[in-house]
Amino acid sequence: MTTTSFPVPEVARPDPETVLAEVLAEVLRVDRVSVDSHFFDDLGADSLVMAHFCARVRKRGNLPPVSMRDVYQHPTIRRLAAALADAAPTPATPSVSAAMEAPTPTRTREYVLCGTLQALFFLAYSYAAMLAIEAGYTWVSAGSSAAEICLRLVLASSAVFLVVCGVPIAAKWALVGRWQPGQIRLWSLAYVRFWIVKTLVRSSPAARLFIGNPLYVLYLRALGAKIGPGVVIFSRRVPVCTDLLTIGAGTVIRREAVFNGYRAQAGRIETGPVRLGRDVFIGERSVLDIYTSMGDGAQLGHASALSPGQAVPQGERWHGSPAQRTDVNYVRVPPARCGTLRRAGYAAAALLVVLLLYLPFVEGGASLAIGAASSLAQALEPSVGAGALGALFIEAVILSLVAFFGLALVGLLLMVAVPRVLNPFIKPDTVYPLYGFHDVVHRAIARLGNLKFFTFLFGDSSYIVHYLQWLGYHLSPVEQTGSNFGIEVMHANPFLCSVGNGTMVADGLILMNDEVSSTSFRVSRVAIGPDNFLGNDVTYPAGGRTGRNVLLGTKVMVPLDGEIREGVGLLGAPCFEIPRTVERDTQFDHLRTGEALRRGLAAKNRYNLRTIGLFLFTRWMAVFLFALLYLGALELYDVLPHVVSAACFAASLVVTAVYFTLVERCIEVLRPLQSTICSIYDPDFWAVERRWKLHPIHYLHAFDGTPFKNVLWRLMGARIGRRVFDDGTHIPEPALTAIGDECVLNYRSKIQCHSQEDGTFKCDRTTIGARCTIGVDALVHYGVTMGDGSELAVDSFLMKGEDVPPDARWGGNPARER
Repeated sequence: MTTTSFPVPEVARPDPETVLAEVLAEVLRVDRVSVDSHFFDDLGADSLVMAHFCARVRKRGNLPPVSMRDVYQHPTIRRLAAALADAAPTPATPSVSAAMEAPTPTRTREYVLCGTLQALFFLAYSYAAMLAIEAGYTWVSAGSSAAEICLRLVLASSAVFLVVCGVPIAAKWALVGRWQPGQIRLWSLAYVRFWIVKTLVRSSPAARLFIGNPLYVLYLRALGAKIGPGVVIFSRRVPVCTDLLTIGAGTVIRREAVFNGYRAQAGRIETGPVRLGRDVFIGERSVLDIYTSMGDGAQLGHASALSPGQAVPQGERWHGSPAQRTDVNYVRVPPARCGTLRRAGYAAAALLVVLLLYLPFVEGGASLAIGAASSLAQALEPSVGAGALGALFIEAVILSLVAFFGLALVGLLLMVAVPRVLNPFIKPDTVYPLYGFHDVVHRAIARLGNLKFFTFLFGDSSYIVHYLQWLGYHLSPVEQTGSNFGIEVMHANPFLCSVGNGTMVADGLILMNDEVSSTSFRVSRVAIGPDNFLGNDVTYPAGGRTGRNVLLGTKVMVPLDGEIREGVGLLGAPCFEIPRTVERDTQFDHLRTGEALRRGLAAKNRYNLRTIGLFLFTRWMAVFLFALLYLGALELYDVLPHVVSAACFAASLVVTAVYFTLVERCIEVLRPLQSTICSIYDPDFWAVERRWKLHPIHYLHAFDGTPFKNVLWRLMGARIGRRVFDDGTHIPEPALTAIGDECVLNYRSKIQCHSQEDGTFKCDRTTIGARCTIGVDALVHYGVTMGDGSELAVDSFLMKGEDVPPDARWGGNPARER
């Protein structure tokens, strides 16, 4: 039997230009668009509109996926279609993360048991602390003379300090032994051990007082890290899985770099090695994920990241997120003589200063303040007719007033006066060796100038300009907007910071006016040009190649090479050019000049003054509550069982955190936050600034990795699903945030439901589906939807309006499908 075959007619494929034009017309709600019209200049689109366009193209399924980077680099339909046609498909190469198995399920019973064990550990630690405090106070007070009391104070404080530094080391070796590459199921008993070690290691005073000091390297070695000689670590982000960390001689790790040795992913903790060769350089605000390595002499630039499986070959320089090869040299300071004797002398001197001066001063001052408050309370007791409880209340009021407002005033005076006295000893563009007199001066200026309390106090108001000028910033002439700087601004030397007229800065700016090697440093001027706008989490180095009228997008990598960029926007890591502004961001420009500006600014200043008063009052109340419970614990120590006093001490921390969450909730109830686009001179924006200022970000981190963190987020209005794991995320607008069941939020991640560009403020809801993972230091913008089971890689920036499909893997800055 024979069969006859008939030719099957080919189905004509749609023209890519036609499809793209149809989709864009639908998004813009117009009949048609020209294939040669510029998205932003001719059609008036903005990044939010184009994000919706990209999402619709992906859903069509008959075209290659389009990312925001593609849109910016090819801003017409014709150019975009040609670029998509030229992009040859590449075979997928599974990385370490892509090869991982399905999500690990979590269980409610383990979740509850984990929280119970964590609470018991906290209570036991508080009990031990109360015993140590009481024993030390009794022994010191038994001194027969002032000299003996001082000597006992030094000995007691030194002993307690050394014990507290030794506890994390002992706990790590007793509970874990040596860290090995592997997985730990969230909320399991193995995770409880992991959490205890992580909490103790990161809260150790050695990890806070000796950053950048050879003693810090010794501390990490005691925890199992393999670190060669001459290594300098300035990062405050303490690694946890230290046995998996290998650092060769002469390596430099700058501030805010993250190299945990673990990450959370899909219901589990994954641990893996981080290997750095000799003379490696890790830039500011960079991230090293697990299973990453760098060869001898390699460099990773600022605001960059290595994803799992990435390896930088010997001698090569990489930057970006994820990192790629570059010719930019990030080590630009010559070496200096800095031998072993100098390092040992610096470490010994730092230890003696802490043991003989800092600790006795802090503990002695606290004891004197408590004693003076008690005496004054007893003197006032007859006049107010108070009993024992009333005396305790008065004592707490006096102690909190003196501690809060007294330390704030003294701190402000020290921040303004001491750096001005020290600054003449540091000459700009002069190379100095590390661990000498000039290094001590430089670190003192940097530490005093970066106390976050005052930037939180004055930020997002007209008064931040005057505060920064007091510190030494060069801001004249100032074009006051009422929002010149946010509540987080950092620098190395305020006297070498210059910001041009008309420039506005969001939160998270780091002005990097110091350059370091493993043996030397120098300070240089950092100058940001006029009429700029800087988005969130921008790291601006000395020698940044930007000038006038530049938009620096969120998490952008500031270029250090090429021509000076002016009149453009920069986005991404590595950065690329985007439009400086779009029509939507200019609709309120009439409120930024003339009489409208004068009226709006005056009204904003009045509102901000009330916000500052509210900030001071709520912060003082928190200190008062802590003092009341702490003093109550001391009073009950001899009356009731010691466990009760320890519970009061532990409750002082819990009550403080709950108090701050309720403060934010009350503000939300009084003026609910809604999706909006408005001017910075609109009362709706001022109310949002108030929320930012009163947000309890630093108090919440004490509950990272526990079920209690989710309870606090719910109290603030966030919609949090079941068994969500939060290892240290930041959510500035909880009321606009929804997070599904069993999501994983990694260390220093951020879900930010707002954007501010020049004089325009925008906010919208963000929804994170069930079982999603947000990587370490990744940022999710407003108006975003992440489908169930999707993943955002380390150090990524998921732009506003993006729609991530379920089970998709996205990464990069800006993020795209991987």
